Amino acid sequence: MIENLNAPNDTETVIVSGEVCDITYQNEENGYAVFDIETEDEYITVTGSVPALFVGEKIKINGVWTNHPTYGKQLKLISFEKEMPSDAGAMLKYLSSGAIKGIGPKTAQRIIDRFGDSSFEVLENAPDMLCEIKGISPKRANEISASFNAQFGMRRVMMFFSQYFGPTLSAKIYKKWGSASVELVQSNPYRLCNEIQGIGFEKADSIALSLDTPTDSLDRLQAGIRYILNYNAYNNGHTYLPFEKLREAACDLLDVDGSKITEALTNLAAKKEVVITASDKGHDVSLYDIYQSEVYAAQRIAKISSFNAEAGFVDIDALITSIETSDGINYSNEQRTAIKEALTSSLYVLTGGPGTGKTTIIKAIIKIFNTIGLSFCLAAPTGRAAKRMTESTQYEAKTIHRLLEYEFRPDSDETSFLRDDANPLDCDAVIIDECSMIDLPLFASLVRAIRPSTRLILIGDFNQLPSVGPGNILRDIIESGCFKVGHLNEIYRQGSESTIVLNAHKIKEGKYPDLSNKSSDFFFMPRYTASDVISTVTQLVSKRLPTTYGEDIVPQIQILCAMRKSDIGTKRMNEVFQKIQNPAGVGKAETHVKDMTFREGDKVIQTKNNYQIEWKKETLFGTEENGSGVFNGDIGYIKEIDNVLETVTVDFEGRIATYDTASLDDLEHAYAITIHKSQGSEYPVVILPILKNSPLLMTRNLLYTAITRAKRMVIVVGDKEAVASMVDNATSKRRYTKLIDILKVIYETN
Repeated sequence: MIENLNAPNDTETVIVSGEVCDITYQNEENGYAVFDIETEDEYITVTGSVPALFVGEKIKINGVWTNHPTYGKQLKLISFEKEMPSDAGAMLKYLSSGAIKGIGPKTAQRIIDRFGDSSFEVLENAPDMLCEIKGISPKRANEISASFNAQFGMRRVMMFFSQYFGPTLSAKIYKKWGSASVELVQSNPYRLCNEIQGIGFEKADSIALSLDTPTDSLDRLQAGIRYILNYNAYNNGHTYLPFEKLREAACDLLDVDGSKITEALTNLAAKKEVVITASDKGHDVSLYDIYQSEVYAAQRIAKISSFNAEAGFVDIDALITSIETSDGINYSNEQRTAIKEALTSSLYVLTGGPGTGKTTIIKAIIKIFNTIGLSFCLAAPTGRAAKRMTESTQYEAKTIHRLLEYEFRPDSDETSFLRDDANPLDCDAVIIDECSMIDLPLFASLVRAIRPSTRLILIGDFNQLPSVGPGNILRDIIESGCFKVGHLNEIYRQGSESTIVLNAHKIKEGKYPDLSNKSSDFFFMPRYTASDVISTVTQLVSKRLPTTYGEDIVPQIQILCAMRKSDIGTKRMNEVFQKIQNPAGVGKAETHVKDMTFREGDKVIQTKNNYQIEWKKETLFGTEENGSGVFNGDIGYIKEIDNVLETVTVDFEGRIATYDTASLDDLEHAYAITIHKSQGSEYPVVILPILKNSPLLMTRNLLYTAITRAKRMVIVVGDKEAVASMVDNATSKRRYTKLIDILKVIYETN
């Protein structure tokens, strides 16, 4: 039976009822399937997510017709309803399909022959009657009944949640709580946002209101508080919020008075879901896990720093001099001091801007470690930063996740590290680059895996933007005053020839950059409207730069924007440059996610850590390396879009990752990216559009970070006054963190 519905944009939407007669493809992880149903009139091929689909089921589908170039006319599923087979013939098909554990085709036939149309009632409510059939013992009968009821429970769960979520999230809920899912959510809808990844507070709140949950229920208030703390941790970097600020925000979000928020906070503290600590100005509130991570990180680095790292060095000056002689280098006093302090400190921090010789010092430290027989590990927060570290040192550097040997557990949707205090890193020293990017949870995991007798060298530029996640690790460690810190100020790389380096240091010092265009690597193009900026950037990418430097320069260009949503933000820029650099074409597949169109050949960026996505990579030896995990900031190109299997394959510099439809929300176009997303990366050519905007966003360290991402060339397109106002705006958004205070207490106590 097919029923036509009115649909927007002349799309033919239909409701189709029929019986599943064949399943061509089925993905057990996300429920995506390609299957045929038999209606009263015809056979129809359907594509879409239908978890736990079996031959013989009756199903009603709401979908739209599509025409696949290879497979022809198909019905793309929007939503569905299932009903259990009601007659003996349909029951036989269902039981013969393998849907119920312990029943094969022969046993299915025996059950139907014995019980007929009552077979399902027997399976559900009277499993002992199955023992009347030859070969079925009481134990097997109970197992068959349990399997049948599990399937029935899943159907009930999928049907209930289909009004709120797609099949993928509904299946995830069932995987978490099983047949009890409906009752659990009806009793406390906020468990959805607390325990199911991908469901936020707002969605859980809307479900709760539809179930008539009181607006002042304790569950709602506690979930709202957790949401505010989580949002501020992972979007604003705060490891805590002052009590009054949190209470005010919670009152606004939940529309209740402050006394109820105080009561909810007291309950959360009693359950160890938040920690309330005293401060000079009152009280502060942290999420329990984040507070514990901050305390642990402080204790651990204090313990690491207590190790006597000077033992084993007889004459460091002689070792440094031997490197100067062999490599033809003359270290400055500043560099020599940094090398010596790094070698003789159990925990050492090296900070400096571009061109100040951080890499030179790392290479010297590595040579001395090799000379005296100390083993070491190199790592950085992102794949791109690790690759740059490898290229500059000629030693393998890993991402911190790979160094700690992360693993994803699909059964719990959680990630853990194989390297920890029980299984620490087996080396004498750990050197970490780009430390300004490390957030608190990752740093706590890192120091957990470092033995107290292992040296830890942290390298970074604290003038850059801090991590996206909670904490301000590099700056807090430096400002605590508890550890040896080397500040590099002299410029060595490229000398006076690099205006990029010179301008970066001017910006850092609060001076205006040289915009005279007298150099060969730093250019300024004055424009005063968004349309003029976009037009100029378009000409640069499409004509001027390729004409001057050749077509090979185009993939080396990265547009960096101060924000996502503005007239010259990433959203607008990506819309423009997708049309220019990767227009729609015959035979070029594309797919739509929210308000974005992805097509084969698109440049894309991962916006969240996703440990589930699997990838393959060919090694230099012709073998295949398999792994999982694509991380925030990884940039790649869409290699293939399969609209039948609803998958998108992306090439991340040799790692070929396959996304299903549920994971595509984590991808965005990357013709233009935000300056925040560029952290830890380096691009041959950076184009930076700048116009006057919100002073809260247009800051000195934002401009500094953007300039320091360029290796060969920077082109600023925009308003000179906007550039000057960014330099003048030295304010950085304050982060509420406790690491400094905790460290000071530890060192004062000891």
